[in-house]
Order: sequence, then structure tokens, then C-alpha cells
Amino acid sequence: MKAYWRRFHAQRLFVKLFLVMVVSTVTVCVVTSLVTVRMSERLFTETFGITNSKVLYQIRTGMESFNDSVVNAASHAAQNGTIKTFLSGGESDSVRMAGTYFGMHQQMRQTKSNVDAYNVGVTAVGVNGRTYSTDRNYWPVPEDRLIDHSLAQRTEAEPKRLLYQYDEERGENGENISYIVASKALMERTTGFVYGKLYISIREDEFRRFYGNFTSAGNDVLILDGSGRIVSSNREELIGTVSKQLLDYAVPSEGNEEIVRRSADVFGRNSILLSSYIPEYDFYLVNLIDRNYAAGKVVNLRDLILVGGLIVGAALLLVFLITHRQTRSLTVLVRQMSTVTAKNFDNYVRVTESSGYEVQELSRAYNYMLDQLNDYIARLLETQKEQRNAELAALQRQINPHFLYNTLASIKILVQKGDKEAAAETINALISLLQNTISNVSETVTIEQELENMRNYVFINHARYGDRIRVNVFAAPDCMHYRVPKLIIQPFIENAFFHAFNEKPEGMIYVLVSQSEGKLICEVSDNGDGMDDAQEWTGTENGAALPNSKSKRQLFTGIGVRNVHNRITLLYGEDYGITIDSRKGEGTKVRIILPLITEEI
Repeated sequence: MKAYWRRFHAQRLFVKLFLVMVVSTVTVCVVTSLVTVRMSERLFTETFGITNSKVLYQIRTGMESFNDSVVNAASHAAQNGTIKTFLSGGESDSVRMAGTYFGMHQQMRQTKSNVDAYNVGVTAVGVNGRTYSTDRNYWPVPEDRLIDHSLAQRTEAEPKRLLYQYDEERGENGENISYIVASKALMERTTGFVYGKLYISIREDEFRRFYGNFTSAGNDVLILDGSGRIVSSNREELIGTVSKQLLDYAVPSEGNEEIVRRSADVFGRNSILLSSYIPEYDFYLVNLIDRNYAAGKVVNLRDLILVGGLIVGAALLLVFLITHRQTRSLTVLVRQMSTVTAKNFDNYVRVTESSGYEVQELSRAYNYMLDQLNDYIARLLETQKEQRNAELAALQRQINPHFLYNTLASIKILVQKGDKEAAAETINALISLLQNTISNVSETVTIEQELENMRNYVFINHARYGDRIRVNVFAAPDCMHYRVPKLIIQPFIENAFFHAFNEKPEGMIYVLVSQSEGKLICEVSDNGDGMDDAQEWTGTENGAALPNSKSKRQLFTGIGVRNVHNRITLLYGEDYGITIDSRKGEGTKVRIILPLITEEI
């Protein structure tokens, strides 16, 4: 309870502002809502009606453009002799019939080009029973039914008019598809003989695009024909139904009314009705506006409480935003400064012009401190890097004299024996080995290159000792591309040659390279003398770490071996390094653990 009271006490200014805002907003809400809402209802309804009157003009313009395209297509078909011949001519030989069909195809394409801006189908039916359709699947009326179709009967009854009629057909999936079909009788001008009919069909959902962008919830558009049938509407459930009541509302009471505007109760809604007659189609364009949607419901107690609650909520949000804006900069500053304890030295404070003077000054001082701290850390890291490189260079320089001493001693013996050819081959191997080892101390080589260097070293030692000590290499093919520091394996081969076979006259050295558990494992083992004194190394249950003490025999305590271990820990950390397992009379196994690295570091 004390913690809650402290929080409440800290927010007492916010509580006072909150109470003032609640009282004032509720009072204003109650007084003004009853007066303004009803006025807004009437004003909004009038404005909505005027706006939608202009919308009707835009819809009519789009429909008239479509009608103009249909008229042009019908005129082209009526004046075309090829189409007339196809629809009224008799049978002839196959060659002429082929030409007739080809000509009909070309002319119907030209006819359809007049309405290519719309997705329609064009069908022609002749008195000779021939039919042609640009797309029979678009308006799927069977040919035998098309001749006696109800559309054809009305077209014949009024041959001089371009008629728009409603039709409904069954699609391939069994669904009913509504169409608006423009039909025109094709007849000779002089005799009045009707030799065919032209049908231009458009699906209702395509026709709906003329007004689809002007509809919304509570704002519906319906198109009625002269019988009161709804041939198109954004309310799909009404398409194809007949509403005499809606037709009565749509027909103007005075013949000269361009747009009819009245209140209407249709389809269970109290609506504002706007209608316009389109003579080219013989359709009525009707716009129904739901009064409740357009103007909102009449204010009652529940609405008053809801509106008042929303206003109070908005006031509370405003108070919160103002308070939060005043304290946000300081809060962010404190939060970001606290991250320094987590060693997050890059989290600079960003302030805006709206922040207070004190916050800006604190932020500048804090950011300056971070700059100085990051500069110090960068210089410290650079110093450590230089120290590390110096240590690696020193270790590298320790390897080369030690290795060269033993190698040159071998070459000296060959020269003293007079074996110049062997000495020359040994020198060549030494040159190749030096070219690949004495260079940049930070450079790494692939396992393949390291093994090649090792083979050169083995060749040099065979020149001195002969083949009494043999070396076998087993390297996994998938490990050959991994990179390791130079002279990682050589020091252990060297120790095996010089120290492992002092008691045994001959033996084997095995080099194995593999990977396990995300690490590169290099093992150098021999079946030589082994170590006879456990005091020479620090033993563990599974093996031994690199020894720390020195022995008179210098077994595994030479500069090269300890050098390799130090290089690995300096480069990769304490998780990597060397372990040694040796048994008297059985031999010694050195295990080198390295990370899997494929790019030079």
C-alpha cells in the first residue's frame, strides 16, 4: 500500500489535471451535443445528397462512353457487306465458304475493335442460321437457343433501336452469371429486310465498374430497366429481382426532372433516393443513401454517454501526451545513461529541439564522456593488438633459428660424406620450406600447404637419418582447405625425429587431421620411447596438458613445442591449444586443437 501511495503522490499534478479535464469536458459535452448533433444531421444529409448528384453525372458519363462504343460497333457491322453475306448468304462450295468464314472473322475483329476498351463478347446471328462469336465462352448461349431467345424477339419487335436487356446464363461451374446485352437488328436500309442480329454482351460485374468506385457502405447504386428489374447493383443479392416500388420512386413525377431527389422507404431502410433516366439504355440510374449511415443515429442517452466518454478519453490522452512530452527527454536520458553499467558505450543520447535546456546540456556532457571513453578504449585495443603482434613476431623468430640449426646440421653431414646430389636436394627442400614459412607472422596456410611443408622437412631429416623413422599422413579430404598458423605440425615432427627414438632403432610417426564437434584436430603420434617420468608433465585423466617443468632430456619442453601452444592461445584463446599423452615404451601422442577457419586472418 505504501508503494502505491508513493506512486499516487508522485503523480498528484496529473490527478489534478485529470479531474479538471473530466469536469469541463463532460459539461461541454452535455450542453453542446444535444444542440449540434441534430443540426449536423440535416447539414450532412443535404451535403451528401448534393455531392451524390454530381456522382450520378460522372456515372452517366462513363455509361454514355460505353454506349458510344457499342453504337460504333453496331454501325460498322450494319454497313459491312462481308458480314451481311455471311449472315444472309446460302451454301456454296468449300473454297468460297472458307473465304466467307475468313472474311467474317476479319470483319468481326474490326467490329470488336470499337469496344476493345471493355471486356465484352460480340455475337452475330443470321437469318440463314449461321452464328459467329468472338468468344463463345464469354456469353455461353447455345446456338439453337439464341435464334428463339427472348432477346431476339424484342430486337425483332424494335429493329431500329439499340436495346439494352438483362440476361442470366449458367456458367461452366453451374453458377448463374448476369449479363447486360446490347442488341441491334441488322437490316437493309432500302427494303427494311432484317438479315441478322448483333449482340454485344458485358458481364454485370464488368458493367459494375462504371460506378463501383462511387459506392460504399450505406451508399448503394442500382440500375433498373423499364419493368423495374434490377439489372446491376453493388448489392449483388438484389441483381435480377424486380422492385415496382423502387421503380415508382425512380420515375420522375414531372417529365422534365433531370435528377429525382426524394425520401424513400425501400428494402427496409429509410433512404435518400437520387435517380436519373438514361434514354440511351432505357435504364434508371438510382442512388440510395441510408439516412442512418449518412447522418448518424438520433442522439439519445446512450449516445451522449458514449460521446462524452470518448471526449473524456481524448482529454486524458492529451494530458498524458503533454506530461509525457515534458518528462520523456529526461526519462530517456536516465535510461540510456544507466546502460553504461552494461558496457554499452555506443548508446549516445539523442535529443530534439523540443527538449529542455537542462536536458540538452546533460546530453552533450554525457555524449562527450562517451566519446572520450570510446577513444580511450580504441587506443587501448590498438595497443593490445600491437603487443599481441609483437609477441607473435617474437615467437616466430624463436622458431626459425631452432629449425635452421637442425636442418643445416643435416646438410653439413651430407656434404662431409661427399653426397653432393643428396645435399643439393636437401638444400632445394630447405629453400621451398623457407619460402613457405618465413614471411608475415600473422599469415596462415591451409592444411594442404602445412602438410607439404612437413613433407619437405621429413625429406630433409631422411637425408640425415635415412628411412629408419617413417612418417605416414592421414588427412580427411574435407579438412584440406582449413587454415592454420604456420609451423603448427613441424615442431612435433622435429621432436619425434630427435627425441622419440633414442632407445628404439626405428619406428613410425603418424599424422592425422580431422574435424570433430566444430573443431580441427591435428594429431602427431609415434611408437617411440615415450616418457618415463610422470614428473616431466602435468597429467589428467584423459591425457596431459603441455608440461611446465624442464627435464635433462629436454623431451617436449623445447622452444618449438611450447612456442606452438603459446601461439595458439594468443591467436584463438584458452579453448584451443595442445595436449600430450605419453607412455613409457608405448610412444607419445600430441593433440593440437584449432578452430575451423577458412579465410586468412
